[in-house]
Amino acid sequence: MVTSRWTAASARAAAPRRRGAVLERAILDAALEQLGTVGWNGLTMEGVAAGAQTGKAAVYRRWPSKEDLVVDALQAGLPRMETAPDLGSVREDLVALCRQARDAMFSRPGSALRSVIHECDSIQAERLHDVIIGGVVEPTIRLLREVIDRGIERGEVRSDAANGYVCDAMPAMMMYRTKVCGSEWSDAEIDEMVDRFMVPLLRPTRD
Repeated sequence: MVTSRWTAASARAAAPRRRGAVLERAILDAALEQLGTVGWNGLTMEGVAAGAQTGKAAVYRRWPSKEDLVVDALQAGLPRMETAPDLGSVREDLVALCRQARDAMFSRPGSALRSVIHECDSIQAERLHDVIIGGVVEPTIRLLREVIDRGIERGEVRSDAANGYVCDAMPAMMMYRTKVCGSEWSDAEIDEMVDRFMVPLLRPTRD
């Protein structure tokens, strides 16, 4: 035990001294690493501190609980979905947007988030579920509305398609496959879903 404490103290002493945003980034990265290896139940503030090569007090000063730390780590790590694809056709834009959403959910933070939700109690899971909604679902719906509005302007999409039901349809299908069926979306499956479901749903009606 003495050797273990000496080794940990020596490692911290040997590590370069970091402060502010650099130290916080190291702690958040260490939290994501722990989530990916030991999951929610195995993650400890001590383990995160060791992974970040800092003291436990430095972690607790910034995040008073494991829940606070994990939420910030996931939010900081999830890929940003800020720009709607603009590839010249609504079909190509939808395919690109679906792939963006899929890649976000299966990134390291996205995979950690989905696995953590299964281990948490109902209150913790609800808080982490909000990270999925705010980090992936809501941005996808916002960008989808942009794609649909652009398609309406080009005459590719029926004029009444920019509504909540239509904008919920694609994310709902993707979340169902991911959460309920526990399977990923391949590129070919995304193409098929867009061609057989979204494009017919959006296509203008002909008199």
